[in-house]
Amino acid sequence: MKQPLKTFTSTLVAGIAAAMFSGGALALDVDAAKDLMKQNKCTQCHGMAKDKDGPGFNKVAAKYKGKADGEEKLVTHLSTGPTVKLSDGTEEQHKVVKTSPAKDAAQIKNLVQYILTL
Repeated sequence: MKQPLKTFTSTLVAGIAAAMFSGGALALDVDAAKDLMKQNKCTQCHGMAKDKDGPGFNKVAAKYKGKADGEEKLVTHLSTGPTVKLSDGTEEQHKVVKTSPAKDAAQIKNLVQYILTL
């Protein structure tokens, strides 16, 4: 009688572990992405659906979505602060996205994944 319970318990533990390491546990955290965007004042220069000084996030998503290196390029862009051209033709350094703890790659990646859903 104890063997079926042990088998059930082992199966249950394996199922929980699989769920934790599948896409569900690593799913996009929209609220965290929006909070990071707000903390870094991203919407001062980028609209969600329309351009401001920088392109709208929907335009950014359209440019990089589905490209093999799209996510990587956006992560690099947000973490290195390259020179960017503004809508008026001037150039400036793009701000590096600040996270807490500092330089948290997972938070930046989550933000990029959120942008790519727009």
